[in-house]
Amino acid sequence: MKKIEKAVQTILTGIGEDAGRQGLLRTPQRVAKMYAEVTRGYHQKVEDVINGAIFDVKYDEMVVVANIEYYSMCEHHLLPFYGIVHVGYIPKGRVVGLSKIPRLVDMFARRLQIQERMTQEIADVLNDYLDPDGVGVVVEGQHMCMMMRGVEKDQAKMITSAMIGSFKEDEKTRSEFLHLIRSERVGKV
Repeated sequence: MKKIEKAVQTILTGIGEDAGRQGLLRTPQRVAKMYAEVTRGYHQKVEDVINGAIFDVKYDEMVVVANIEYYSMCEHHLLPFYGIVHVGYIPKGRVVGLSKIPRLVDMFARRLQIQERMTQEIADVLNDYLDPDGVGVVVEGQHMCMMMRGVEKDQAKMITSAMIGSFKEDEKTRSEFLHLIRSERVGKV
């Protein structure tokens, strides 16, 4: 924490601010605490997040968890990006506890990230731990590094996907997943 506080103080003076003025006195400590919160995913392990919540179930239809909110930090500019994640999988006798999917999303989002890698990491973990027939992950994101600097396009949205197994190989499965998450976004099925 002390290293972050010192670095923030250096940034403040580097941009021409008076790090000793009233409004900035505790800014280095607040920023250090904020970084600990938004990067807590580095201190989490998949095993601890799943916590044994994998269950044997005779179910082989699609499971979808849609509209999972996430907040992350761009590793290129240390600015936030945020949005929603949609996850689907087709079990082969094993399902994961419902709350574990948003917790996995948070674990990967709460690291310095790029959206493409985060999307694939979520899909890979579910594939590795559940050995399903297939996994699909779609991530929608708005990136402050593009909204408030650079090209300054505040309406631009990035959409990434990772498809594994039947979600990649079977057009019907992929279409069903995309239809379900599209319908959920507009509130109709």
